[in-house]
Amino acid sequence: MPLSQADMQAIVAELSARDAMLATVIERHPLCHLGQSVPEQTHFESLVESVISQQLSVKAADTIYRRVEQLCNSSVTPERIATISEEQMRSAGVSGAKFKTISGLAEAAASGCIDINALHEIDDDAVIAEQLTSLWGIGTWTVDMFMMHQLGRLDVWPTGDLGVRRGWEKIYALDAPITPAGLSLDGQKFSPYRSVVAWYCWRAVGE
Repeated sequence: MPLSQADMQAIVAELSARDAMLATVIERHPLCHLGQSVPEQTHFESLVESVISQQLSVKAADTIYRRVEQLCNSSVTPERIATISEEQMRSAGVSGAKFKTISGLAEAAASGCIDINALHEIDDDAVIAEQLTSLWGIGTWTVDMFMMHQLGRLDVWPTGDLGVRRGWEKIYALDAPITPAGLSLDGQKFSPYRSVVAWYCWRAVGE
């Protein structure tokens, strides 16, 4: 069930009470929207888009995904993906490695090896991560983005995301880049709402 706006207001109020420096960023930006609406995409569509987004700017990833949508006649499904050749995907801007990952994802979904449409029914984030990372080319970052933006999970901490690390450095005026390991340790105090903190780290980068 999606969160209400009141639920999120209570969450950001608690986070602000825990940390004054984070509170100043929260005050300057709109209320975090994670988990407050039913996803417009299917889980499969979201995962394909996350794979395409790996190591690309938002604008570039969006352009490539729209081209893939066109190849799929506006319906990105495992069955449609299976009919598209590597040459067609490459012409849309999808790399060979990402084509392999998307093809493997489509095969796993079509065969029932992974019940993609039922992933939201799994309460344990670690179980979802284990299933998805068993597929070639799907790593922690892709799973983190899926769980945050598609499933609305609130305690995902994407320490491998450069934008989150840069935002954290800005919020806390760090003199040196923070490592993923360092961010993992420092972010523990914000559990079980680390997804919300990550969202505000992204907002801080854009200031």
